[in-house]
Amino acid sequence: MRILLIEDNDLLAQGLALSLEKLDIQVDHVTTIKQAELAIHNEALSAIILDLGLPDGNGRTLLQQWRRRGIDIPTIVLTANTDFDTKLACLDIGADDYLAKPFDVRELVARIKAIVRRHHGMFENKLAVGALTMDLNTHEVSFRGETVQLSRREYQLLLELAQSSGRVLTRAQLEQLTYGWDEVGSNSIEVHIHHLRKKTCTELIKTIRGIGYTLAEVE
Repeated sequence: MRILLIEDNDLLAQGLALSLEKLDIQVDHVTTIKQAELAIHNEALSAIILDLGLPDGNGRTLLQQWRRRGIDIPTIVLTANTDFDTKLACLDIGADDYLAKPFDVRELVARIKAIVRRHHGMFENKLAVGALTMDLNTHEVSFRGETVQLSRREYQLLLELAQSSGRVLTRAQLEQLTYGWDEVGSNSIEVHIHHLRKKTCTELIKTIRGIGYTLAEVE
């Protein structure tokens, strides 16, 4: 999972990014609305954490503009403003959640996962694509009723493909999604794809004319 963190407090942002990356959530950090407008076009983003008080404007106005433009990336407002009317206003214009500072990172992570699940239409902690089922709590994976043993990296890659089912993910996009992996070498994506296809079936993960990969709904 990759998120955009829009926060002008560098100390808070660095600490939060470190905590999230330990949980395999990659973080792109920006401090201004101008930077956020550039970063929002990253197709690999799963969610946004948005502060309201930014140096060059108000985060609430920015969110409202994004929603009007059809940008629907799940967004959590994270702010020191505890005013109830402000919270309602943010939710009314399209925020998916609202969390006041100070906060517990564990709660933030739970809320991130919840809004991403809702965005993908997953109201339980399970994701099914054809004959593939993934339990997001236990990380158990089954294909055609048989349990599939995956490494942590293989599971992460399969989850990204499953959440983008029907859409081709290029190698560059997968590298963005999995940035921070500790493998050395330029072929780590291909190695993991190869292992996944061996553990499931070659038809499940399709290569699209060398452009990228997609998950097929194999029965």
